[in-house]
Amino acid sequence: MKHLKKLTMAALLTFPLTGLAAETSATLYKNPNCGCCAEYAKYLEQNGFKVETIDTNDLAQMKAEYNVPEKLHGCHTTLIDNYVFEGHVPVESLSKVLEEKPFIKGLSVPGMPLGSPGMSGEKQGPLEVYTLAFQPTDTPEIYAAH
Repeated sequence: MKHLKKLTMAALLTFPLTGLAAETSATLYKNPNCGCCAEYAKYLEQNGFKVETIDTNDLAQMKAEYNVPEKLHGCHTTLIDNYVFEGHVPVESLSKVLEEKPFIKGLSVPGMPLGSPGMSGEKQGPLEVYTLAFQPTDTPEIYAAH
């Protein structure tokens, strides 16, 4: 028993608990000239994500490939696990989806709302996050408001 305690302490000192949690990988597709997309990637990294940024001049093709309705198009497209996150989605909503694993395609913050994560400016009211459903609808569901 005494040796087990020593072994446990040695393991904890060698591998701190914070090191046991692996970073979640994210792939962010963005326009090469867009600064807010780069800021959003930094925002994700500051919140524990390992972000691979891929510059593309054909974001429309990416959005079509993942069947993102045009009215839910965001500034950039981020893929994490099996989910699509479109635009400046707050990490609180993103993390909730990754934790709870709902049966949805992903989330979207359409356009480039001022004051959203990665965007400068003052927020103009609640930031609405929409569900990306597998069957697109004319009235997308609001997943959260921040």
